[in-house]
Amino acid sequence: MILIADCGSTKIDWCLLNGNEKVAQIFITGMNALLLTQEEMAATIHDELLPHLAGYSVDEIYYYGAGIINDEIKGHVRGALQTNIPSASKIEIESDLVGAARALCGRKPGIACILGTGSNSCYYDGENVVDNVSPLGYILGDEGSGAVMGKLLVGDVLKHQLPEHLCEKFLKEYDTDRTQIINAVYRQPAANRYLAHFAPFLQRNIHEPAIHDLVFRAFTAFFVRNVERYKGYKELPVGFVGSIAFVQKPVLVEAAQARGITVGTIMQNPMEGLISYHSNC
Repeated sequence: MILIADCGSTKIDWCLLNGNEKVAQIFITGMNALLLTQEEMAATIHDELLPHLAGYSVDEIYYYGAGIINDEIKGHVRGALQTNIPSASKIEIESDLVGAARALCGRKPGIACILGTGSNSCYYDGENVVDNVSPLGYILGDEGSGAVMGKLLVGDVLKHQLPEHLCEKFLKEYDTDRTQIINAVYRQPAANRYLAHFAPFLQRNIHEPAIHDLVFRAFTAFFVRNVERYKGYKELPVGFVGSIAFVQKPVLVEAAQARGITVGTIMQNPMEGLISYHSNC
């Protein structure tokens, strides 16, 4: 049997396959391998995943995750998995970006992008990620992400750049004010997730010209500063995975067309694409 993991910092989506058949799909607490020790990851897998695998024999594991930035970290994740699932004779550890590329492009060349709380992109040659424009995080980069769109939205509300009825609607819906926002952004941890949690406001009000313009400009910045840095970006399909890409698909496609970019597959999460990829190995 094959076990596939799509691992984020918040949750991990595990899928157990028997050939082409999905046997089980399991959700557990997320793990960022950059921030956790091997022992901490092993404990999470032991406590939350293993009970769901009772009675199954796993032969291969394909793990795609946040924080996979070098071979040392890959080794820690592999060790955590081997400790708990010794039956697996093959364990492959890759970044979430490789997972997105395989899910979106399969075994064909393309440009794969992640647009969720953060953003990322790569040039994929059908086998490997061969180029990656550094996302740089929500302060220096992450264009088109939920965190950056939230940052733009909050800034426009507090500086009265949006129509007054939208500023009032935002503050009322979130029962917040300037003082609370400043405190959350500058004095509390995880400001990126805080800012990203305002992104649904954009979707609910996308019919408003000012909101449409904000989202359109955010996606345009993502294309200009990321996608257009890759050779042949106008000839290759550009695919997207992530909640922001999925819910804002019409504006995303509109911004891409304005830049002469061909949009490929757009999916909310990569698991179905990864199932297809590994079922056809």
